[in-house]
Amino acid sequence: MKNLWSETTAAKLSGIDLLVYRSRLIGKEANLVLWGGGNTSMKLTETDHLGRKVRVLRVKGSGSDLKFSQAKDFSPLRLEELLAVEQREVMSDEEMVDYLNACLLNPKSPRPSIETLMHAFIPYDHVDHSHADAILALTNTKNNQKIFAQVFAQDMVWVPYIKPGFPLAKAVAQAVRKNSRARGAILEKHGIFTWGKTARESYETMIEMVTRAEQFVSATPALKPFGNTHTTECCQQNYLKIAPILRGLVSPQKRFILTLADTPPILEFANSEIGPEISRRGPVTPDHLLRTKCSALFVQNDLTRDLQNYQDHYTAYFNKHANPETKLQDSFPRVVLIPEVGLISIGKNLTAAKIVRDIYQHTISVYRDAMTIDDYTSLTEAEIFEMEYWPLELFKLTLAPPDPEMAGRIALITGAGSGIGRATAFRLAQEGAHLVIGDVDEASVSQVGQEIQKKFGPDVCIAIRMDVTSPESVAQAFAQAVLHFGGLDLLVSNAGIAVSHPVDQISLEEWEQSFAVNTRGHFLCAKEALAIFKQQGIGGNIVFVATKNVMAPGKDFAAYSASKAAEAQLAKVLAIENGPLGIRVNIVNPDAVFGDSKLWSETVRRERAQAHGIPPEQLEDFYRKRNLLHAQVTPMDVAETILFLASDRSAKTTGCTITVDGGVKEAFPR
Repeated sequence: MKNLWSETTAAKLSGIDLLVYRSRLIGKEANLVLWGGGNTSMKLTETDHLGRKVRVLRVKGSGSDLKFSQAKDFSPLRLEELLAVEQREVMSDEEMVDYLNACLLNPKSPRPSIETLMHAFIPYDHVDHSHADAILALTNTKNNQKIFAQVFAQDMVWVPYIKPGFPLAKAVAQAVRKNSRARGAILEKHGIFTWGKTARESYETMIEMVTRAEQFVSATPALKPFGNTHTTECCQQNYLKIAPILRGLVSPQKRFILTLADTPPILEFANSEIGPEISRRGPVTPDHLLRTKCSALFVQNDLTRDLQNYQDHYTAYFNKHANPETKLQDSFPRVVLIPEVGLISIGKNLTAAKIVRDIYQHTISVYRDAMTIDDYTSLTEAEIFEMEYWPLELFKLTLAPPDPEMAGRIALITGAGSGIGRATAFRLAQEGAHLVIGDVDEASVSQVGQEIQKKFGPDVCIAIRMDVTSPESVAQAFAQAVLHFGGLDLLVSNAGIAVSHPVDQISLEEWEQSFAVNTRGHFLCAKEALAIFKQQGIGGNIVFVATKNVMAPGKDFAAYSASKAAEAQLAKVLAIENGPLGIRVNIVNPDAVFGDSKLWSETVRRERAQAHGIPPEQLEDFYRKRNLLHAQVTPMDVAETILFLASDRSAKTTGCTITVDGGVKEAFPR
C-alpha cells in the first residue's frame, strides 16, 4: 500500500481542510474503500450560532464519497453531547439517530454516519475507517483471531463482529481502554479503524497496517484457490446474446441497467469449479451487502431456471428471518456470474451497476486471498438478514427522491446530432433515460454526447457514428446499446434527409438516397430493435419521426413526401404485427421545424421558398403564418411529444399519429 502523504501539501492546510486532504488520499485508493465506503473524522474547536467556542466532531456524512469529499460533506456535532451517552447501557438505533441529529451544530448538515459515536468515543483527534481488501481477507477466515495475532500483535485491538451502531461504538471504546498502546482496531468482517494525535499519524497507521496484511497474504505459498481455469476470447459476443434475456427476466416491472466486467481475475472466478459454492457464502462486509445483496447468482445450467432457483431461495431466506412488519424487497440478484461471459452487475442506473461491479471485483479479490491463507467465511445468515433489512438502511430508501419518468429506460436515437434528435436526447436524459445517440455526422453527435454527459452525468449517454442506410452500422449501434446498458426499451427513429425538386428534375440517385435514409433506415433500425425487444420479452417502444407531408404532400417535394409516407406505413404495420407482444409503435408528424435542424440546408430553404413563390428570408415566417395557431414549431416541441409517446403516460396508445405542426388543416390525421 503506497503512502501518498505529502508534508509539503499538508503543511499548508489546517482544520477541516486537512481532514478533506486526508480523506481524499484514503478515498482515491480502491483497495482501501469503494464508492461511499469508509469514513473519517476530526475533533476540533469551532464557533456555534451564539459565537461560543465549542469542541466539535467533524465526521463524514452519509451519501458522500471520500475520493471527492469537500468540507460540506463532514457533519459537525457537539463533542461534549456525544460523549455524554457513552456511559449508557443501551441505546436503540432510532434513539441514536434522533440523538445524533440533535447534536448537530448545523441542522442543515448531511445526516451523520451511523458510526459517528465510534469516532467520538475513540479518544484521539483523528480517526480513519476503511474496508481494505487485505484486512477483510484476514478477518473473513475461520482462524481470523489467530491470524490477527500473527500480523498485528499488540499494535491493534480485535473486536468481534457486532452490527454497526451504539453497541459497536461501546465495544471499540472499551477495547481501546484495555490496550492504551493500540494504534487502531480490527473489526471482524467489518474493516479497520486507525487513529492518531495528528492527521498524518492516523493516515500513515492505516497504510502501515494494511501493508502488513498485504505482505502476510503475499508471503503465503502461492496457491490457486479457484483451481485451474481458462478464459475465453468471446465474452462480449456471449454477453450480447444473454444480456437482453437476463434484463427481461429481472425487469418485469421496474427496468434495470446491466453492465459487463470480463477482466482476467473475474473470468478466473467465473470459470472456476469452486466459484458457485464460494459465491453463496455471503458478502465480505455489511457495507458490501447493501449493494450486492446477500449472494450472487452463479449460472451453471439454464439462466431462466437458475434465476428462478435464486429467487425461490431468496424468498425462503426472507420468510425464515422476517417479522410480520418487514416487507420483501425484490428477489432479483445484483450480481450474476456466468462462465465464459464474466460478471454482470445490475443497478437502477449505470452508475449503480458500476458500483456493484466494482464492489464485487474487490469481493472476488478478498475471496481469493482469504482462500489462499485459510478458508473464507462470512456473516451468519441471520446477521446478513439483520443488515439487509436493517430499518435504518430501509429508511434511507424513503429519503431518496422519486425516480424520474424514464428511469431505467434505454433509448436509441438516430439523427441525434442536431434538431429534433438533439432536443429529444436532452429531454429524455432529463427524465432519467440512458441514451445511445447516433448520427452520420460523428463530430456533431459527439458534441451532443459531451454536452449531455456534462449536464446529466458521464454514465447517461454514449455517442456513436451511425449510418442508418448501412445494415452493418445499424447492427453495431444496437449492439452498443446492449454492451453499455444491457438492452433497449425505446427506439426514436428520427434520421432523415430532404430533397426539393420537381419530379422531372429529381435524379435517380437523389430519389434512391431519399428512400435509403427515410424508409430503409427506419426499416433497418426497427428490425434490430424488435430483435432485442423479443429477447427481453417485456415489450418495447418505437417512435417514428415522420412529417406533415405524409398527410399533405407539397409541391416539388416528391422524394421526401413519398419516402416519408412509406415510413409511416411501415410504422403502422409494425404496430399491427407487434401489439400482441406489448411493443408499441407510434408516429410524430412535425412541420417546419427549423432551429438547428440540418434538414433545412441552404439549398433546401432556397428550393422550398421557390416552390412557395416567396423569398428565402421569408420562409420561416411563411410556415408560421400558414398554421392555425400561427406558432413557430421548435425541436423541443417535438421532443415533448416524443417523450409522451415514449413514456407510460401513453401506455395504451399504438399505431397513432400525432401532429406537431401548429395546426395545418390539410394535414389533420383522418
